[in-house]
Amino acid sequence: MKIKFIFALSIAIISTNQVPAQSQKSIIASPDKKLSAQVWLANDKHAFYTITLNNQPLLTNSRLGIICEDEDFSNDLSLISVSASELVTDKYETFNAKRRINIYKANKRVFHLQNESGKKMDIIFQVSNDGVAFQYYFPGKSSDIKKIKEEITSFHFPKETKAWMQPMQEAKSGFEHSNPAYEEYYQKEIDVGTPAPGKAGWVYPALFKTGNAWALITEGSLDGTYCATRLRQDSPDGEYSVGFPEEAEIFPGGALGPQSMLPWYSPWRIIAAGSLKTIVESTLGTDLAKPAIKMDQSFIKTGKASWSWVLLKDDSTVYNVQKEFIDYAADMNWQYCLIDAGWDKKIGYEKVQELTDYAKTKNIGIWLWYNSAGSWNTVKFTPRDKLVTHEERIKEFARLHEMGIKGIKVDFFGGDGQSMIQYYIDIFKDAADNKLMVNCHGATLPRGWQRTYPNLVTMEAIKGMEFITFEQKNTDEEPFHATTIPFIRNVFDPMDFTPMCLYKIPKKERRTSSAFELALPVIFLSGIQHLAETPTGMQHVPDYVKEFLQNIPSYWDDSKFIDGYPGKYFVVARKGNKEWFIAGINGEKTDREITLDLGFIPQNSTGVLIADGDDSMSFSRLMVDLGKNKKMKVTIKGNGGFVMVMK
Repeated sequence: MKIKFIFALSIAIISTNQVPAQSQKSIIASPDKKLSAQVWLANDKHAFYTITLNNQPLLTNSRLGIICEDEDFSNDLSLISVSASELVTDKYETFNAKRRINIYKANKRVFHLQNESGKKMDIIFQVSNDGVAFQYYFPGKSSDIKKIKEEITSFHFPKETKAWMQPMQEAKSGFEHSNPAYEEYYQKEIDVGTPAPGKAGWVYPALFKTGNAWALITEGSLDGTYCATRLRQDSPDGEYSVGFPEEAEIFPGGALGPQSMLPWYSPWRIIAAGSLKTIVESTLGTDLAKPAIKMDQSFIKTGKASWSWVLLKDDSTVYNVQKEFIDYAADMNWQYCLIDAGWDKKIGYEKVQELTDYAKTKNIGIWLWYNSAGSWNTVKFTPRDKLVTHEERIKEFARLHEMGIKGIKVDFFGGDGQSMIQYYIDIFKDAADNKLMVNCHGATLPRGWQRTYPNLVTMEAIKGMEFITFEQKNTDEEPFHATTIPFIRNVFDPMDFTPMCLYKIPKKERRTSSAFELALPVIFLSGIQHLAETPTGMQHVPDYVKEFLQNIPSYWDDSKFIDGYPGKYFVVARKGNKEWFIAGINGEKTDREITLDLGFIPQNSTGVLIADGDDSMSFSRLMVDLGKNKKMKVTIKGNGGFVMVMK
């Protein structure tokens, strides 16, 4: 036995020794061997990688490298060594995503590089069955701050690739100079290489289709030592490059681009890859996030909330209306009520305390809105200027905790610079210390923060329901928009779209059916699901629809993608409370017949199907017996939808 052990150890040592620095490609394969990344140094000493799926190219020659202010790690590189392939595993629990228990397995290899001056940089690759991820690491220790000028990373797609991408908003544009807020429509199925409409580029995630293969690009594990990034405006020959924020996207006086002492890890660059089912079911965005920081999590409870503002607007933020919405939440068996902007002046702290005490008797928790802004935008909604410093936050959060407030909705951030990313993190931490949950609006993409800071239960970063109420052109766009975002924005991160208007949108002509709207709270993922419908609107739906909404789980144990195509239709099954909730929406005007393959549900299960009635405002109900076949045909009406609950 001793001889065999020594022999095995010798092999391991040889495999991590120096390899030729040029031309030879090192391969990192997924555990199932279907997906692989190839990394090498070209003869000009630039680092490259490619990705293949089922032996077909997904990404062609794509660049790697970093340019710091004092050192260049983009050219004249030499390869010191490559580690042997190592299996990494992780298991964790989340309550604001598509799956409660998540298991991650990937093969890892580390590429140890040095530049011409002998300074070192590692590139860490991990390949799982559902994607490729890599990050840069600068080893050693430094007492001085290192700064990155440019990241060379690129994603080079074959020329026949199609893309679904959202333009990044220009800094300080939009309402009261509050952008970027990740609130543009996705350009759908455009030719790869199409320039972004503006110089700010494209946001993450970005979806690509090449042949029968799909890829979703994003980043993860922002820890305050790096800015949030995006894809640059131009992508010649289908090669997309990582870009940094614009100069104005900072917390006043803070850093814009990445800077840190050593040692220093960059965020993960994540490419989920595979079939559309693989993309939709992937959890790479949280798999690669840092584990939860140490905090008391007993106060974190996901659920549904009533919310007056989205349909009734500013005039509804008054005592009597909020009391009505507390009663409404209790009647609907929901957990929370959100009181929006201006509550401090229109209701006041003392009266909000009365509402909070009243809500407690109904087993309802209260959330309160805050303006995050200091001097970086001109938004005048209040409360304002109470979160800008640590001292101000602690004072305000301690007061809220004493009042019995359960969470805060913080709005109007407007920036992706490193200092603004740190501002988000500081809010999460200070809120956790005072047992407050957090929801961010007018905000960046979470990028897996919800795992690291579990009290962050959702973020907006989407052109949501409020826009549908603002202009008819947004109302017209809803069917296409709602069938696009489950494939992109909402794949990894919770999304506070604030869905579901079952009856009427004031002064707008709804383009979706009531059954379409009913499906959205199941399709869209959010730790707190703020539901737009009002008590008046709920009076116009059948009792069985109300009962369905009273029994939607507060979190999901599992999710299965059933069918769909971005911008056309989407069908998903989610498990909660030992039942399967199946929901589908049709983004096109013509009826669509689909076959539901429900092989994951026990045979002979029974349930109920709620779908469109004779017109877009009505419902129909059908009892379902799955039988032994476990397949059933469903017709989704044009711009319609359905929900089904199977026991």
